[in-house]
Order: sequence, then structure tokens, then C-alpha cells
Amino acid sequence: MELLNFDDTGYGDELLAGVYITIRLALLSFLLALILGVVLGIVALARNRLLQAFWRTYASILMGVPSILVVFFLYFNAPSLLKSAFGLRVDVTPFVAGVAALAIVYAAYVGEVVRGAVLNIPRGQWDSAHALGLGKLPMWWLIILPQVWRISLPGITNVWMTTLKDTALVSLVGLTDLVRMADIAAAATQKPFLFYIVAGLVYVVFSGLTMLGSERIERWAYRGQKKSRGY
Repeated sequence: MELLNFDDTGYGDELLAGVYITIRLALLSFLLALILGVVLGIVALARNRLLQAFWRTYASILMGVPSILVVFFLYFNAPSLLKSAFGLRVDVTPFVAGVAALAIVYAAYVGEVVRGAVLNIPRGQWDSAHALGLGKLPMWWLIILPQVWRISLPGITNVWMTTLKDTALVSLVGLTDLVRMADIAAAATQKPFLFYIVAGLVYVVFSGLTMLGSERIERWAYRGQKKSRGY
């Protein structure tokens, strides 16, 4: 266990630095995916044919292509594309490429979750809002959105957990995240079992905390409806 010491004799501090980068990457990617996904979910519900075509094309491509290919594409091609299209010289780091790629990919999944949540709201809720004479903005803000976020909680949680795990893919373009640091330590010490087990346990801990947090949030969101939820 000396190999995990937080000094010059171990790799504990390097692994901790990798954990910090992994958390930053996951949180920022998920936040951007959530924002973009809500917009896409609204677009998916639009009756405009062009918007519908855009949503179907976006979702089909981003849900069908492996995330690692999007990471590779942005990391290796984004600088040249930006330069040729806008004359901009941009240095795309592994972190920036990872955040952009994961946000773009998982925004499609968030959009599908939001779209499904809206479609699962009983028709009577819409009719009641119209009967009360509510305009579109008050109707969405007071009646529809509070139900949408409750219905979408399990799906959003799954997207977060998948985003967290897929941060490991960004190590393939040189990001020194948890997986990359574990790989470096394993190669230097010839102890791959130890370091990969440690990295795996960190992800398990994050997933466990996510499940506990999501259960508490869901219980709070469905307060007053416990019997119908089976609590």
C-alpha cells in the first residue's frame, strides 16, 4: 500500500489530482448537456418541420456514434475547422475537447428525456391550465415544468452516471484524469491490478453517492404523493 502514499514514494497525490480533473470534467460536461438538452427537448416538441428534422438528425447522429469518436473528431479536427471557417486560431486542449464532446453527445439524451417527460404529462393537466385561463408562460412555469422535472429525474440521473463513466474516454487524447493517472502508475510500478482497482472503486463510490442523492431528491420531489410512488 506504500504505492498509494501521498508523497514521493507513492502515487496517491497523482491519483487525487486525477480525481479532481475527472470531477471537473464530469460536472461541466453534464451542466452544459443539461442546458443544451432542455433546449433540444423543447425543439423536439415543436411542430415546425424544420425543427423536427433538425432534432431527428441530431439525435440519430449523436446517439448512434460512439462518444470516443466525437472526442477524437473535436480534438484533432476542431482547430482546423475553426481556422478555415472563421479564421480563428484556437488551441483545443484534451479537457476542452472532452467537455465539448460529452456535452454535445449527452445533450441528445437529455433532450429525449425532457421530450418524453412532457409527453407523459396527463392531458388533463393541460386542459386544466387552459380552463384556468393561464397563458403559455404561466402554464409552463406553474404547472408543466414542475411535473416535467419530477418525471425526468430518473432519466437525468442515468445521463449523469453515464457521463461520469465516459470521462475515462478523454484519457485517450492525453487528459490526465483518474484513469490516465492510474494507467501511468500501473505502467511505472508494474502493479496494474492495484491501481485499476483503486480507480474502479472511486467510480463505484461516485455512483453510490449519486444513487443515494437521487433517491433523496426523488423522495422530496414526490412528497405528498408517497402512496402513489410506493414509499
